[in-house]
Amino acid sequence: MKGKLDDRRPIYLQIKESIEDSIINGSIKVGERIPSTNELAKFYNINPATARQGINELAQEEIILKQRGVGMFVTEVGKEKLIGHRKQQFYENFVIPLKNEASKLQISNEQLYDMLKKGEVRYGD
Repeated sequence: MKGKLDDRRPIYLQIKESIEDSIINGSIKVGERIPSTNELAKFYNINPATARQGINELAQEEIILKQRGVGMFVTEVGKEKLIGHRKQQFYENFVIPLKNEASKLQISNEQLYDMLKKGEVRYGD
């Protein structure tokens, strides 16, 4: 998990996204326990209620499962759900605007695909 929070976005969302990132990148695996709210509060020097808010959202989305007295664990479908959600966000936040800008510049889908495949932008085509 990242050790620094910024003040531009709600802290609980940053906690939630940090846990999501750890699940997606495999540093927290399916079935493994995630840090407790108290551990997160101590690590980030925040109120446990703030950490709990991020954790509760993950539980509501069925990414994690709370087991009373034991801890919170990544569900079997948690990683798949996160990746699916992030792909949808990627499409909405990056692909659609990219295609809209390409259309304004009269770049065909084939030209756009070629640019993405090459990883470079050529001017004057």
